[in-house]
Amino acid sequence: MRWLFLLLLVLNLFYYVWHQQQAPLRAKEVAPMLLYQGERQGIRLLSEADRPQQRRPPEEERKEPVTAASEACLFLGGFEQDEAARAVEQRLISLDVRSEVRVVNAPASVDYWVYLAPLASRQASVRQLKELQARRIDSYIITQGDLVNGISLGIFPRNESAEAVMQRLRDAGYEPMMRELPRAHRSYWVRVAPESRRLVDGAMLQVLAADFAGLEHQIMPCESVATSQ
Repeated sequence: MRWLFLLLLVLNLFYYVWHQQQAPLRAKEVAPMLLYQGERQGIRLLSEADRPQQRRPPEEERKEPVTAASEACLFLGGFEQDEAARAVEQRLISLDVRSEVRVVNAPASVDYWVYLAPLASRQASVRQLKELQARRIDSYIITQGDLVNGISLGIFPRNESAEAVMQRLRDAGYEPMMRELPRAHRSYWVRVAPESRRLVDGAMLQVLAADFAGLEHQIMPCESVATSQ
């Protein structure tokens, strides 16, 4: 009986020693795995950490649309004489502002031309002219153009005046005709080059307006309105 008790005691001691030797080994196997899994959550690739956040270049982020305003130029002038525009151009050149004189033809009004159509020959037109002058109606032989040898009865700025003359001729037995003549207004401007536009600020415009009587400034298409002089 005593040997059985000693045998069980030895077995217990042996089991205790074996258990103490196996427990650390299990902990050494588990701890690194837990540590690895915990650290893995905070892992970032070096290429991701060191790489700066990509940003599109400014020209790709915002490209201003090309509009009519971006194709427009600053014009100074509105003068009736070329000499005045030349003086403004020279002033701008002295201030390192690239510029050039341009001529702007804008429709101003319409004139009304009253006339009699050409007859079969010049001799017939001359006889008709003498008849009109005998009636004290101002008239002239047309010497060129598609109405050559016709008779001009005047050019009038108002339609009412032209109609009154035509009615007088009808009462006298003639058949007058009328043609509209567009009358263009020519003015001289100085176009500031687009690369120099930033130099012509409000202060400079005030100085130029004070030095050049009648100076105006407008934004107009760079090429389609004006022609170089």
